[in-house]
Amino acid sequence: MAHGALRGVNLTGWLTLEPWVTPEPFARTGCVDEAQLIKALGVEDYHNLVKAHRSSFIQSSDFVSIAARGFNAVRISVPWYVFDEEAAGTPYVSCITELDRALEWAEELGLHVIFVLAVNPGLPDGLNDQPGGAPRTRISGEKSLSILHKLALHYAHRSGFYGIEVADEVKPRVRKGFKLTDGIPGHSLRNYYRRAYETIRSVAGEEPVVILPDGGWPQGFRRFMSQQAYQNVWLDAHLDKPCEGIDCSGPRGVQQLIDKNEAYLKTSASGGLPVMVGKWSASLPSIDGAMTAEGRIALERIYTSGQLKVYNTCPAWFFQTWKTSAFLAAWDARVALATFERGMLE
Repeated sequence: MAHGALRGVNLTGWLTLEPWVTPEPFARTGCVDEAQLIKALGVEDYHNLVKAHRSSFIQSSDFVSIAARGFNAVRISVPWYVFDEEAAGTPYVSCITELDRALEWAEELGLHVIFVLAVNPGLPDGLNDQPGGAPRTRISGEKSLSILHKLALHYAHRSGFYGIEVADEVKPRVRKGFKLTDGIPGHSLRNYYRRAYETIRSVAGEEPVVILPDGGWPQGFRRFMSQQAYQNVWLDAHLDKPCEGIDCSGPRGVQQLIDKNEAYLKTSASGGLPVMVGKWSASLPSIDGAMTAEGRIALERIYTSGQLKVYNTCPAWFFQTWKTSAFLAAWDARVALATFERGMLE
């Protein structure tokens, strides 16, 4: 493994419930997100559900298994109500105790931790002041900066704390032909990124990496926050959902998809900042239903192996995700990466 390179997994669906990771509570109620769960269950039962889930879904044994598999890092999505002060007066349950425990487990094993503030600039439930949307992520930019400040201050100088990603999913407003897409204006996103950087640096110093999601806009950050003026800044590319339109029913199509991901990373890196892959999976686009399960597994293995070769040139990558309750073959690292030797991951 290259010195300092992070090779890890996401802990998606732990601190916030995700129906594709643990569909059981959603299937029982017919809900599609946590906001609906609260209405369906009531606050007390929802609190009991969340607390039971957090205590059982990810435990110290998971961190031991992650380290044993050869990973050296975890990426943890942190909801805006992480601290008691933010959760107070809302139906949500704070999770700073779980985060503290996770960092202790990581430090005992020599694992690095990246915290990701789960706000989504430009998306319907994202980072802005407009009404509506799921209350889980509907907060203002100022509130996001306040939470980043508290997170950075809380974990500054801890050995396992590697960095903070200032948002999760981002949708920039871009021009396509004569029209602008929906999303957050580019200048607003860049301003938020600069302010987030200064906020984190003011309390945690220069060492933690500050990570900026590129929002599927690899050409949008050229000459932005140059390394001469800003220290330890990375872009993050999410490549876990492959684009449709490529026939992946055979190895040639799978290779085209790998090449497309590699070209994306080269475009993003041409802006001057290091680029990590915050999310990737073994999932392929829709394949002809006539293909056997064995055939699909073989193609997913080719895809995974090819991605590893490409992403191992990055300063960090994180498979999406460590575990799912149904052991989803393309998304659960315990399944998708089970047959890969440690040397291939490194």
